[in-house]
Amino acid sequence: MGDPGRTMRRVDAVVGLTARLAVRSGRRRRPAPAVDRDLRLAVAEVRAEAPDVVGLTLAGPGPLPAWRPGAHLDLVLPSGLVRQYSLCGDPLRRSEYRIAVRRVGAGSTEVHGLRAGDPVTVRGPRNAFPFVAAERYLFLAGGIGITPLAAMARAATTDWRLVHVGRDRASLPLSSGLDPARVSLRPDDEHGGPASAGELLEGWTPGTAVYCCGPPPMIDVVRRAMPAGHPFHAERFSPPPIRGGRPFVLDVDGVAVPVPADRSALDAVLTVRPEVPYSCRQGFCGTCHVPLLAGETEHDTAGPGRIALCVARAAGESVRIGL
Repeated sequence: MGDPGRTMRRVDAVVGLTARLAVRSGRRRRPAPAVDRDLRLAVAEVRAEAPDVVGLTLAGPGPLPAWRPGAHLDLVLPSGLVRQYSLCGDPLRRSEYRIAVRRVGAGSTEVHGLRAGDPVTVRGPRNAFPFVAAERYLFLAGGIGITPLAAMARAATTDWRLVHVGRDRASLPLSSGLDPARVSLRPDDEHGGPASAGELLEGWTPGTAVYCCGPPPMIDVVRRAMPAGHPFHAERFSPPPIRGGRPFVLDVDGVAVPVPADRSALDAVLTVRPEVPYSCRQGFCGTCHVPLLAGETEHDTAGPGRIALCVARAAGESVRIGL
């Protein structure tokens, strides 16, 4: 009988070689398909990455679904809360997933309470921040925004540089595992305040793809400074503000609920139905997708006959939904 471990190592080697050849060839790869079923895993390791950041290794009884840099998991917490966390490990290690979580809010506090051996449920991986081939890369990480970028830096097969900014050196986790010659740490307390766009983009040249993950002000500063037409990819910690929205009315099971121009349909629904589930507020996790019974939408990320309450708006005066 053959050695199953040897077989899996061969499979992982083939997957890794294929992924590296795809990046090297310059082709735009489709992200690995999203996994919609629940995965029952267990916490294999808990590690302090920084004073307020915990790293978790999650493992299952067999090989886990494939993922590519930029992907995230939906972590279902014991309380029922669902939170998204970027994968920061090695995509070639199909036996485990790694995440790192900063303690901010109720969901992250629950994560910090997990211990080795605890069972967890995850959904995914999904990828709303795909890593695509480029001549060069500039990775800009704000604090815990290093998580997806660390995986990208490890996977890059062309020249790259990473700038990691934060309050102080203690707030800059995960950088130590990367090539120190390519990583610049920029703590605010050692430079008199947050980095300017000029500091973040120092040395940028045309043909360099910029990947930025961090707080909205950081992303906005870099986006405004980037020359038009050059590749800029960003993932935010919070939903972008609504600009140019029009008011409309939601018919929620026969109840007319007004949606102001500067609020989302989800915000409006929660005023009358606070139990409606939601999570990412950015259109990619699918938690707040509900049936669309009448009307047309725009800026929608849900499929036909559905509406993503957190990002979609009515194309006309109203839409009718079912909860």
